Amino acid sequence: MDEIYSLQNPKVKNAFKLTERKHRNETGLFLIEGYRELKRAVEGGVVIETLFICPKLFLGSNEQALIDPVRATHADVIVCSEPVFQKLSYRDRPDGLIAIGMQMQKTLRDLMHSLALKTDPFLIVAEAIEKPGNLGTILRSADAAGVDGVIVCDRCTDIYNPNVVRASVGTLFTIPVIEATSDETLSWLQEKKIAVVAATPSAKQEFTHADLMGAVAIAVGTEQLGLSELWMGAADIQVRIPMHGVADSLNVATATTLLLYEVVRQRRNR
Repeated sequence: MDEIYSLQNPKVKNAFKLTERKHRNETGLFLIEGYRELKRAVEGGVVIETLFICPKLFLGSNEQALIDPVRATHADVIVCSEPVFQKLSYRDRPDGLIAIGMQMQKTLRDLMHSLALKTDPFLIVAEAIEKPGNLGTILRSADAAGVDGVIVCDRCTDIYNPNVVRASVGTLFTIPVIEATSDETLSWLQEKKIAVVAATPSAKQEFTHADLMGAVAIAVGTEQLGLSELWMGAADIQVRIPMHGVADSLNVATATTLLLYEVVRQRRNR
């Protein structure tokens, strides 16, 4: 097993470059840090190329049971000194595990296959979300609510940004996450007869009064401007979330979570 004690080691330098979107795009690789995140990546079938470990930073005794299956796939497992690992880490309190994984490039065709047996698909469309933390939180809520897939349209944030992986606590790997253009996605949703649900302050109907029990795609937009005119014009259902204070809108991840759990509530009571 290789051991690295120098910050100048080429493998460390190449891993550190993956914090940059340009390098992730060029290589098709990305970073996965943390026990939960790595465990969910492995369970989700992500191919691990390299695993950096620092046993001094392990938080428990389960790490070896995760390291062994990764090593069995012929991934490089590299022991790092604490200073080297701290250099690689993007967390305040690293737990001694950072992997380099291969990106999973999924398409609408892949999503179609995963929905083959679904009577009423339940999807999210995230248009041009700008902040990695918000996108990661949306993925976490999607997993919790049992969403069948998330379609990221006209992306501003790279879904493989380390902060997306972190904010999603690894749920990026537990549900299908697709990247597509808005035009492609709208055509696909219309073809599959999946209703687009858009939240807007101007809607007459509150979100708890809308019928969300059929095949639906909850569409959410940018933090500052919301959904584009294209998506608002294409929406089959427009709803509003009542606001009783001085703020006129909620954080996009918070609003998404409310809408998702309204779908869950209605389907549970069906």
